[in-house]
Amino acid sequence: MSANPLAPAWLQPPVDANELPAAIWSRGAARADTGELVVAGVPATTLAEQFGTPLYVVDEADARARAVSIRTAFEREFSRVGGSASVYYAGKAFLSVAVARWVTESGLRIDVASGGELAVALAAGVAPALLGFHGNNKSEAELDRAVSVGVGTIVLDSEMEIERVARAADARGVRQRVRLRINSGVHASTHDYLATAREDQKFGIPLADAERVVAIIRSHRSLDFVGLHSHIGSQIFESEGFAEAARRLFEVHARLLEHGPAPELNLGGGFGIAYTTADRPLDIDELAARFADIVADGAARHGVPVPHVAVEPGRSVIGPSTTTLYTVGTIKPVEVSLEDGGASHGPGDLSTPTVIGTGSATRLYVSVDGGMSDNLRPALYGAEYSVRLASRSSTAEPALVRVVGKHCESGDIVVNADYLPGDVGPGDLVAVPATGAYCWSLSNNYNYLARPAVVAVRDGAARVIVRRETEQDLLSRDAELGRTS
Repeated sequence: MSANPLAPAWLQPPVDANELPAAIWSRGAARADTGELVVAGVPATTLAEQFGTPLYVVDEADARARAVSIRTAFEREFSRVGGSASVYYAGKAFLSVAVARWVTESGLRIDVASGGELAVALAAGVAPALLGFHGNNKSEAELDRAVSVGVGTIVLDSEMEIERVARAADARGVRQRVRLRINSGVHASTHDYLATAREDQKFGIPLADAERVVAIIRSHRSLDFVGLHSHIGSQIFESEGFAEAARRLFEVHARLLEHGPAPELNLGGGFGIAYTTADRPLDIDELAARFADIVADGAARHGVPVPHVAVEPGRSVIGPSTTTLYTVGTIKPVEVSLEDGGASHGPGDLSTPTVIGTGSATRLYVSVDGGMSDNLRPALYGAEYSVRLASRSSTAEPALVRVVGKHCESGDIVVNADYLPGDVGPGDLVAVPATGAYCWSLSNNYNYLARPAVVAVRDGAARVIVRRETEQDLLSRDAELGRTS
């Protein structure tokens, strides 16, 4: 079939609208002989009947395997260049007690960015020494708790935090390990809101101030400075930005070694994943090899030892492992004029339609029982996703669809553009892959929708790891409930 002229240029009509591209779906996702989507041996209809929709479905074996593969790749490649590496799972992507246990059992550490994330990791039984604590505005109470429980490393994001952490460590008679987050000025090739090393933003301190600030850190006997930290952004598909950030950091790192130890270098995370067939993320083995070569080259150029390197992937561990199931409610074909290029795209979407001309074409709006309350990324970033029928397969001609939610916002879009069989209708289950990162963690109660459950599936069995909210949960926080005027 020919492309719908309203489709973005990157989206090609599928040869088979039932296919599950391996790059996008979890390793346990497949079609049963009946045509139904099955994840880790559990049919989509069984999951929907047992747990309801919307529903986050995490392929546990897939998540664990990705964690192990990232750790082993970085350990292997840095050993090759005479160094060593640690991998921190970025808990902000998605953190629960179960996930905290999976990643630490896979040999990863965990990066937390709030008191709440710290509480989850501790509740999971994670050894505090395996935790790193991030954040641009960590409260004194959060820092005090982090020091008191023995958090392995605190990332200092501002000069003000130096005194706060030093006071907390002094009060307990301990020496707290700290890193200093540097704003390298490297502009990652990603959405503006995902680029975290630009000069005009809230994270870190300017590279030019690093030596002065490290001298202040080293002046405190209660602080143990272990190295610099950099994070250039998220959903990055190339290594050039990391290479440039490392080059700039090494220039400072080498000078810091002249005045004291700086055994580590944290290069952050942000490794991209595939959300659509147009995405081409780097293979993790290739990425690890490039990182090792970048660091080894920097050390050799400055005549310093290869530092211990830490990285902080989140999305690349949990993102591809998870699929969100929705139930279709209403279907609405909308005739769109081509004269304006069919410009009704999602917020922040810069993709252009295949054809700009005269006449019109039809876009099929498929409304589901969730939306921006369970996946805010399309509204925030114009993020693109894919979609497939989950309760059955179909031989119907593919139709260009936009999957939308039930919220009172025109920007309530789950999948901006993809093709589904044209006979998709009310009651069908549809599945959106690669929703493990920043979907549940950004979920909300807009329009008083209760947040979905998260279930883990493995070897044909499913269990709830985060229960579904109820209306009673929502009402329980209303302090006026039951009060008479």
